[in-house]
Amino acid sequence: MKCKNIENSLKFYLLCNKLKDLIRTGWKVWNVKRDRIESVAEHIYGVQMLAIAIYKEFEYDLDIEKVIYMLAIHELEEIKIGDLIWHDIAASEKLEKGKEAVHSILNGMLNIEDVEAMLDEYNNRTTKEALFAHHCDKLECDIQAKLYDEEKCVDINSQSENNLLANEIVKEKLENEDSWSNAWIEFDRHYYEDDQNFIDIINYLKEYGFLEIKKKSCN
Repeated sequence: MKCKNIENSLKFYLLCNKLKDLIRTGWKVWNVKRDRIESVAEHIYGVQMLAIAIYKEFEYDLDIEKVIYMLAIHELEEIKIGDLIWHDIAASEKLEKGKEAVHSILNGMLNIEDVEAMLDEYNNRTTKEALFAHHCDKLECDIQAKLYDEEKCVDINSQSENNLLANEIVKEKLENEDSWSNAWIEFDRHYYEDDQNFIDIINYLKEYGFLEIKKKSCN
């Protein structure tokens, strides 16, 4: 019996299982009020399903299995360093901490060189698969913000401890948009500038949200 392989498989699963209990930091910062708030593991599942849907509906010419693999491992670092957001740490520092965390987590497991190379590809967005995966990752967050907003889980007037409100860009988006989720979407718009399909999706989200989709689903 290959005990080492079995133990490594179970150890890796056990480590990843921690992401089921790690709540996404952004929702805590914005004081989302709900019985259950999205975990990192739920985000990973959501973004993978979103990637499959967009890949199929818009007929992208790319390796979707590679995309799904990237999205399965793209949050591995959070097992060790948590879900750090842009306001709390510089992008370069987060990237370095993330690499160190993943190397520590995977020590002696899987094929560490292959996994680290895949994560480098994702983080550097050097291929069409990496760029698509990154777009889907950001879009899933925009979608979840819209869903929480439509459920009235966020009170913009009850954010006394939210340090993001001191950020000039955040303030400007909130002042110029008619809802918290639309401000969130506008904050992320620059990520999608090279792909009109994603621009069309966020424009639809801003105008209709999920009300039209839910209405049609009931007919």
